[in-house]
Amino acid sequence: MKRISTLFLFLLLSGKIFAQGDTAITPADTSYWLKEISGGLNLNQASFSGNWQGGGVNSIAIGTYLFARANYAKEKWTWDNTLDFGYGIVKNKDEDGRKSNDRIYMDSKVGYKINDKWNYFFALNFLSQFAPGYEFSETDKTLISKFLNPAYLTTSLGVEYKPNDEFSLRISPLSPRWTFVTDTELYLNVPDNYGVDIGETVRTEWFAFSLLADWNKKLSENLELKMRYQMYANYETLAFKTIDHRLDFGLTAKVSNLINVSLTSLSIYDFDQDDKIQFSQGLALGIAFKAGNFPEKE
Repeated sequence: MKRISTLFLFLLLSGKIFAQGDTAITPADTSYWLKEISGGLNLNQASFSGNWQGGGVNSIAIGTYLFARANYAKEKWTWDNTLDFGYGIVKNKDEDGRKSNDRIYMDSKVGYKINDKWNYFFALNFLSQFAPGYEFSETDKTLISKFLNPAYLTTSLGVEYKPNDEFSLRISPLSPRWTFVTDTELYLNVPDNYGVDIGETVRTEWFAFSLLADWNKKLSENLELKMRYQMYANYETLAFKTIDHRLDFGLTAKVSNLINVSLTSLSIYDFDQDDKIQFSQGLALGIAFKAGNFPEKE
């Protein structure tokens, strides 16, 4: 709890400093940068009296998130950078705390304009998590993941379709990826070892195809939608069941300048992790901040 409180204080201070910096030093007619930072803290709690007959368990859940982007554009060159971090814990009575969210997403893309809608691009993308993850039984818990276990570093070279500021689609016929599992004993709990050979810490996939679609839409003055779809297909093991898919979805409703309600979900299909679709969903009410000089979309 102390770590989360400290992180949230840092997010608030960062947003304040960021906003002050934009006001003071970013002339609209000379800067080639658009910047934005947003973050927040969500808290959910439930408690029941000892004679409550409707059923239920005392619980508390807390989550924090940070989203930042910085985009540069000058003549035919662009450089877009995105950070998307999230972490949450839920604690039920008489149970250990369990993660409800844990995400590290970083993306950096350099582009060169072909015309008004198409660009050449080269991108670097990183995915992992912050904290250990466990599989729980009635009497025990088993470590199945942690920071850099697994982690994915993906490069991609190709063309991008970007008809407007809301939507972009990257098409990359050349997309090497490195999968990291730095704990060489994790396979004892996860036999498939996330596709990395036993005894190794890195799996390299040199020849692959990837897609990344991003859609950020302001549906109304107080309602915003964010969606991100990623697909990855290794040419050497290409088959329908071995194509990886990931879909991030977020819907945020602004209640006031500091209060919002958010609905998020994440769907993953990765045959090296599980042969079925993995799905998570969250609904939260919390306090939030946002600062930057991106133009507001109507």
